[in-house]
Amino acid sequence: MSMKKDSPVERIWNGIYTENPVLCLALGMCPTLAVTTSATNALGMGLSTLVVLTLSNLIISILRNIIPDKMRMPGYIVVIASFVTIVEFLLEGFVPALYDSLGIYIPLIVVNCIIMGRAEAYAGKHGPVQSLFDGIGMGLGFTVALVFIGGIRELVGAGTLFGLTVTPGAYVPVNIFVLAPGAFLVLAFLVAVMNKLQIGLGKRTGWDPTESGCGDCAACGKCSVCGGKPEAQKEEA
Repeated sequence: MSMKKDSPVERIWNGIYTENPVLCLALGMCPTLAVTTSATNALGMGLSTLVVLTLSNLIISILRNIIPDKMRMPGYIVVIASFVTIVEFLLEGFVPALYDSLGIYIPLIVVNCIIMGRAEAYAGKHGPVQSLFDGIGMGLGFTVALVFIGGIRELVGAGTLFGLTVTPGAYVPVNIFVLAPGAFLVLAFLVAVMNKLQIGLGKRTGWDPTESGCGDCAACGKCSVCGGKPEAQKEEA
């Protein structure tokens, strides 16, 4: 909380913990719930998204003063789609088993709201260095969340981790965890843990997570994004 705003360390910490795209902002739910049937698939999707997010953030930041405002969104999509195509070809050529497992969710990285959201909210308004580390932070946060979800689902639902058996022979897998309901159960559990951690940190340090712009501005009136205007207007009314 004492880290300098927009510094590399702050951007990485922001993506992994403060505003984790999955556990705090609830973004990218489609791949999060669909591909986390195993830790290997989760890691593959997370790293693929990290590469695309980092490189697209960097290029969009460099081109932010060149792309016309009216062509902003199409320009962002072209940049993101180009990197997704490169990643897709690399996976197909060098990791065909992972490519087959992830299937349609690789090209769908193009419309992942995490990538488009960071391009619009951050990379299009900040310099290349800050945008690069913002992409790394958000990508790592996405990867960590997916690996945790995929690891728990695979461990409980199949008794394995990254394809290796780690449970005793007498262990009976709970099959529901590798099915669709298991994804929702594990996600809900991890979101609850993240909320508990952030609430506890706030009580110990006085840190207010809404200061990063991810809270209920109208309720708290302290968010640095709106400057407390909703609350102020409420008091005036």
